[in-house]
Amino acid sequence: MGVTLADVAARARVSAATVSRVLSGNYPVAESTRSRVLRAVEELEYVVNGPASALAAASSDLIGILVNDMADPFFGIIAGAVQTELGGAGPGGEKLAVVCSTGGSPERELTYLTLLQRQRAAAVVLTGSASEDSAHARALEAKLARLSGAGTRVVLCGRPAVGGPGPDAAAPFTTLTFDNRGGAEQLTAYLAGLGHVRIGCVAGPAGRTTTGERLAGHRAALAAHGIEDDPRRTVQGAYDRASGYDAAVELLRRDGALTAIVAANDTAALGVCAALRDRGLRIPQDVSVAGFDDLPFSVDTAPALTTVRLPLQEAGARAGRLATGREEPPPGGVAALRAELLVRRSTAVPHT
Repeated sequence: MGVTLADVAARARVSAATVSRVLSGNYPVAESTRSRVLRAVEELEYVVNGPASALAAASSDLIGILVNDMADPFFGIIAGAVQTELGGAGPGGEKLAVVCSTGGSPERELTYLTLLQRQRAAAVVLTGSASEDSAHARALEAKLARLSGAGTRVVLCGRPAVGGPGPDAAAPFTTLTFDNRGGAEQLTAYLAGLGHVRIGCVAGPAGRTTTGERLAGHRAALAAHGIEDDPRRTVQGAYDRASGYDAAVELLRRDGALTAIVAANDTAALGVCAALRDRGLRIPQDVSVAGFDDLPFSVDTAPALTTVRLPLQEAGARAGRLATGREEPPPGGVAALRAELLVRRSTAVPHT
């Protein structure tokens, strides 16, 4: 039997009527009492009456967009494209987008989802990399199932599909995935095809799905070309310029004869380029550099950056249409979005 309003009232040591007032938000309640009730709701994982909550979500003007880092262009492009699709032309008219920046914290991700459920959001769009921690994955799946059961549309954009509330529901949450592994494999294979065998890798942060997928693609390409996957040639760090710079310095310290470096994303690649220039190395004459994502600035760097293009704008726009019900979910609930290798002037054959 599910958790009832009476169970929440007993946990919070208040009447059922008080719990109802707190959850409806239509009556004044002392802040200490309100906090106690909401804590009980969270501890017991209470879900408001299904049909009533679903009706509230269907009429809500609120759509939540969860991003890892609001300052990262990757997430800014996706979130902006989602919001563009929330205009008045869709069902129910104009929607209010609330962008929540988790900082990559699994705990904050769950907290924001709880808050959006309390607000009976019409839809939630989760973007970017997910945590690889199995306990968090189970908690996330349960949280999304409760949201979906309460009438909130759930769209995963640029992250792996997760399970769902029913044994027969293979993909209950609409998912748009990026081919991170395939893109990374294309990129490293291209460098190997140019003749590079001493390839450094500036990977993303540990414990994130995007990092794991891109590393897997990089390693698969190395293996396919008979190149040793030397652990000294991989350094992990954040998806930012400073981490790219520091990682490049460390890679060169470990192996000063590297002829190419692939970076976790285009922003980290900027840091790699800066580190190489500070050491008097030319790009690509001495060391080839490649990024990932095809962020807007990548074509304007000097030299223009070889990278893997992910359809960020298209993915965000599609997620927005799915969130508002203006587009039908893909067959099976999951659509894989293709990655495209873009060869520019930052890569060349290795120096002799």
